[in-house]
Amino acid sequence: MDSAATKKVMEEICVVCEQPRGKGIHLYTSFICRDCEKDITSTDTKDPKYIYIINQLKKASIPEIYS
Repeated sequence: MDSAATKKVMEEICVVCEQPRGKGIHLYTSFICRDCEKDITSTDTKDPKYIYIINQLKKASIPEIYS
C-alpha cells in the first residue's frame, strides 16, 4: 500500500468534530481527536461552543452494539 492509503486506514472519525483524524484518544468505543481534546479542556463553560462539545460527547455513552 502507498502512504496515502496507509494514512487513510489509520484515520478514525472524531465523535466531536465528526472529521477523519489520525491521532487522538478513545473514550469507550468513541474516538476524540487531539484538537477536540484540547478544546474540551480549554473551552470556558460560558462559551456556546461548550454546549456543542457536551452534546457531541453524549454520543460516546451510547453503545454501538445492542444486545
